[in-house]
Amino acid sequence: MQAVVYYAPGDIRVEDIPKPQLCHGELLVHVDACAVCGTDLKSRHHGNPRIKAPLVMGHEFTGIIEEISPSAVGTWNIGDRIVMATSISCGECYYCQHHYRNLCTNLAPMSFSYPGGMAEYVTIPALALRGGHVIPVPADNVKAEWAALAEPTSCAVNAVQQCNIRQGDTVLVMGAGPMGLLNAVVAKAFGAKQIIMSELNELRRDQAKNFEIDFVVDPARDSLEEVVRSVTKGVGADVVIVAAPAAQPQEQALSFVRKQGTVCLFASLPVGKNMLNIDSRLIHYGEIRLIGSSDSTPEHVKKAVELITAKKIPVEKIASHLLPLHRIERAFELMISGEALRVVLIP
Repeated sequence: MQAVVYYAPGDIRVEDIPKPQLCHGELLVHVDACAVCGTDLKSRHHGNPRIKAPLVMGHEFTGIIEEISPSAVGTWNIGDRIVMATSISCGECYYCQHHYRNLCTNLAPMSFSYPGGMAEYVTIPALALRGGHVIPVPADNVKAEWAALAEPTSCAVNAVQQCNIRQGDTVLVMGAGPMGLLNAVVAKAFGAKQIIMSELNELRRDQAKNFEIDFVVDPARDSLEEVVRSVTKGVGADVVIVAAPAAQPQEQALSFVRKQGTVCLFASLPVGKNMLNIDSRLIHYGEIRLIGSSDSTPEHVKKAVELITAKKIPVEKIASHLLPLHRIERAFELMISGEALRVVLIP
């Protein structure tokens, strides 16, 4: 079968490799869509010591079950469409036992520990089935390229749920890349009344105007703080989600949230550029809740599938480009330029 294989930074190959063989407790899935994530792009440029190279890339995938091991946990049928919570938890550590499975100390992600979905076929590990990491998707009304976005949508579900967004809230999302937009539309689906979005890149701002974003702000031209104060009548946003992978917006976010509001650091900063200078007095006197958000659990993926199936998330706009597997380098180019939101590879 054809697959995209990671060897090292700058060394990603489209190869013909053996089709995987079904083992004890597994599912064999025919992949029909796999989205290209920012993590894939970072691995392309900088590598990742967690990847057991050489290994098939891709964790935002969907496919159709083609073969089922008799010992596979769960009720499955050949022809079922599935997606995954692709960071597979051990089920035994402190965090798994306390229902924080995305924070498992022994996480084994697809495309890091197991072969990923940028291939014609993938086997679903028995551990993933035992832990409930495989989620069925109604195949009749959800296109493959939409279902592939369940995993990134689930990460936004995790963030929005942690922020306790309520009906009528005003939410500021800093960063209008694909994950910023997913956080914005998921916040709307959870009841946010107004979404303010800030973005330096003109192309990204133009893309954001195609979504239900109430105010799109260029912070280089307009004072974001003044915009937020004007929209909220001087109070500040109920929630600020920082989806821009840069220190400055993370530091500034405390100035845009109301007292007893929530600031969520959604985007990760690169190693070596991860230290922040923040005003602790704002947190103390404003009783501001400052949280992080990382990855997702099977429950978040189930909610993402529910939102996508109910057409509450405009995934058809997020999946902006469809390409065959062998155009992976073109996918990276589209991401770097900002022209693409999510590129979805079709094996």
